[in-house]
Amino acid sequence: MVMIKIIDTHQHIWDLERLNLPWLNNVPALKKGYLLADYLKASEGTGINQTIYMEVDTHVDQKQKEIEDMTILCKSEEQIMQRMIISGNPGDSRFSDFLEINSDNRYIKGVRQVLHTPQQPKQYCLTSDFMQGIRELGKRRLIFDICIRPSEIQDAVELCSKNKGTIFILDHCGNADPYIVNGQRIGNTSPLNSTFFHKSEYWLEGIQQLGRLENVYCKISGIISRAEKGWNAETLSPTINACLDAFGEDRVVFGSDWPVCTLGASLSEWVDVLRKIVKNRPEIQQKKLFHINAERLYNLG
Repeated sequence: MVMIKIIDTHQHIWDLERLNLPWLNNVPALKKGYLLADYLKASEGTGINQTIYMEVDTHVDQKQKEIEDMTILCKSEEQIMQRMIISGNPGDSRFSDFLEINSDNRYIKGVRQVLHTPQQPKQYCLTSDFMQGIRELGKRRLIFDICIRPSEIQDAVELCSKNKGTIFILDHCGNADPYIVNGQRIGNTSPLNSTFFHKSEYWLEGIQQLGRLENVYCKISGIISRAEKGWNAETLSPTINACLDAFGEDRVVFGSDWPVCTLGASLSEWVDVLRKIVKNRPEIQQKKLFHINAERLYNLG
């Protein structure tokens, strides 16, 4: 059987000699350079042949440098990076100017602001200024990636339902804790920190509500980084299947979240287990998950 090809819609790289990523101080296992050559080596044999670069929450003063560096890589014919999601704050008064400065960059397909950091106040994404920035993205036909605390998934529902002219992608299965979803962890807390605190039924209800909104996609990514020693397909499958069922075959995409995924497994292990989890679904559904939907969403030729 021919291996289904993959477009990785959530590929990070960072050169710490060029960019300062303050959040890495809290994740020492990742505090080193991860270059494109490292990604290419890690993805060998996985079937990945194209990628979408995802911003890395660099220091605010270096966001334009990040864009410029990644544009060079996107332009290089021998590279597999095709498009990018850049870092930006829709609630910033200069957000429209920021978008205009980069409006001629054909590789930019959207924006993300990480909303699950401790310094982000709850419901920030529902402020009037933030909403205005989100509508600006819609007017420019740019995507917004939602990376939010799972306990605030109802904020994402409200944000997306009030801005139907903008396309949203929910990152990392809504940042669910797979052990809470599968029932192995009883209670409401994650052992890592309070960021991933949530109730299984609350998360599931939010996922189903988002799945009913036609302007929202779900990225099957991220949860592998929270896989603990001894994990297997059954650890992750309840979360993944809930997302696939809620969003349907046409609004799901795959993301590796490399190198963050290596906190739980190698990139190839993550791809292998996901292929195993979806193997009994119709082949066309698998192809849509792994590449067809991404081709349409990011306008890849």
